[in-house]
Amino acid sequence: MQKYDYIITGTGASGLMLAYHMVMDSFFNQKKILLIDKEIKNQNDRTWCFWEKEKGVWDSIISKEWSQVFFGSQRFSQDIKITPYQYKLIRSKDFYNFVHTAVQAKSNVTIVRESIIAIIDEGNIVEVETDQRLYLGNKVFNSVLLSNVYKNQQKYPVLNQHFIGWFVETKEPFFDSKTATFMDFTVDQKGNTRFMYVLPTSEKEALFEYTLFSEHLLTDQEYEKEIAKYLLTKGITDYTITEKEKGCIPMTCYEFRKHNSENVLHIGTAGGWTKPSTGFTFHNTKKKSEKLITFLKKNDNLLEFGKRTKFWYYDLLFLDLLYKENQNGAALFSSLFRKNKTTKILKFLDEETSFLEDLKIMATMPAMKFLRMICRRVFN
Repeated sequence: MQKYDYIITGTGASGLMLAYHMVMDSFFNQKKILLIDKEIKNQNDRTWCFWEKEKGVWDSIISKEWSQVFFGSQRFSQDIKITPYQYKLIRSKDFYNFVHTAVQAKSNVTIVRESIIAIIDEGNIVEVETDQRLYLGNKVFNSVLLSNVYKNQQKYPVLNQHFIGWFVETKEPFFDSKTATFMDFTVDQKGNTRFMYVLPTSEKEALFEYTLFSEHLLTDQEYEKEIAKYLLTKGITDYTITEKEKGCIPMTCYEFRKHNSENVLHIGTAGGWTKPSTGFTFHNTKKKSEKLITFLKKNDNLLEFGKRTKFWYYDLLFLDLLYKENQNGAALFSSLFRKNKTTKILKFLDEETSFLEDLKIMATMPAMKFLRMICRRVFN
C-alpha cells in the first residue's frame, strides 16, 4: 500500500484550493500529497462569484468584475455602488487549469482518477478505499459527500440553492456591463424565494440564472421557461444561448464537523463550508483553506480546526425562518438591502462585523418573526 502525508479526496473548488495553497507553500515541499477524484475536471461546469476588497490570489483568472450591483424587488430596487468591494467572476475551466498547472509542476504530488468508497480513521493512520485500491494517509481532507445523513435528520432544516443558467449572446449591444444583478425578486415568487441573477460580461453577453432558495427542485423546463419569460420582459427577443449551467447547493446549519476526527477533516460543502444563509461557497472556502494551511503548520489534531462562531447562530435563525416562511424570502432580503448599506451587508456575510454592527443589521429585520424562531429553538 502507498502511504501519503496528506490525501485530498475530491478535486472540486475546496480540494483544489487546498492543494494549491499546499504546493505554493515551502512547508509542504517534502510532504507526499495525493489527490483522488473520479474525474479530472477541465471544463466550464460552473461559475463562481465572490466579493473582495483587495487584489486576491485568483485575480489572474478573473473573467469579469463589477463595482456596482443591482438589487430588485417590489418594495425596493436600486443600482448600488459597492466600493471598496469588487464583485468578481471566475469560470471553472480557468480555475481548474490554473490549479492543475501549479499542482502538476510539483514532483511530490500524485493525482489519480478513482472513485472514493470509504474513509476510515484507524487512529494512527487513515485508510482511503477507492474502487481500485487502498491508500494510507496521515491526514485526509475530504470534499466528497459520502452520506445523505444531513438530508434525513430533523434538527436542522435543509433548503437548497438551486438554479439553471443561460449564457446569452445578443446581436446588438444590450447589457450594462458595469452592473451585476445581485438579486432581482420581481419575478413571480410562486410561494417560494425566487430571483433572477444576471452577470453581464460585455454589452452583448450575459449569464441569466433563475435561482431558488427552497426545499424542492423544479424540472429543467420550469427554470428555463422562467428565464425565457424574464428575457422577454426585458425586451430581449433576438438572442443565442451559447452555454447552459445547472447547480444545487445545500443550505443548512447541520453540523458536518461532527463527522471529523483527529486525522480526517471534511471540507467544502461536505464540511459545512457553504455559507448556510446564502449558499455562497467560493469565498468561504478561500478563507478557510488559507486558515487550514496556517493551522497544519502548528497543529496535529484536526478536531481543533474550525469552531462554531456567532454567525452560525445568525444563519440558523435565518434559515429557520426562511424554511418556515419560504414565501417571505423576497420581503426579508428586501428589508435587509433597503435599510442597510450594501457594503455593510457584504461585511456581515463575510463574517467580519462586530457585535454592535450585527445588532444594527438585526434591528432592520422583522423582530417578532426572529423572536419566534429563537423560542422554538430554546424550547425544542
